Amino acid sequence: MTDTLVRPGRRRPWSRRTRLGVDLALAIPLFLLETGWLVLDWIYGYGLEVWAAQGDQAQVDAAGLAHMERLRELLIAVLVLAVVAGVFRARWTVVAHLLVALLAGGALTAAKQEWTHDHSPPPGCVRYSASC
Repeated sequence: MTDTLVRPGRRRPWSRRTRLGVDLALAIPLFLLETGWLVLDWIYGYGLEVWAAQGDQAQVDAAGLAHMERLRELLIAVLVLAVVAGVFRARWTVVAHLLVALLAGGALTAAKQEWTHDHSPPPGCVRYSASC
């Protein structure tokens, strides 16, 4: 009887859990990078644009809209990376990305709520009347 060599199967990313060291080596720097980007964009991206507007409402509005768009892009990127980390079964990387997604989602919600509050008509005003 002859023994035939069995061809080793291809390794699929979801077949085994990612080693803890590799998982943490990705999770911690990415968490710090994404959180740092979120904070620095809020301070330098949005804050300095509003400061440079010198009270010009059109520039302040443009800075607010641009900031909300950057937050939305960060949220999408973080969620895509969380899905990729989930495929590779890197649980701490997924947890880190979901925490950043919660931060970005909360910041986006706060920015949109502030935008809505600043651009809503005064109370008691009929929306389509001439005086509003």
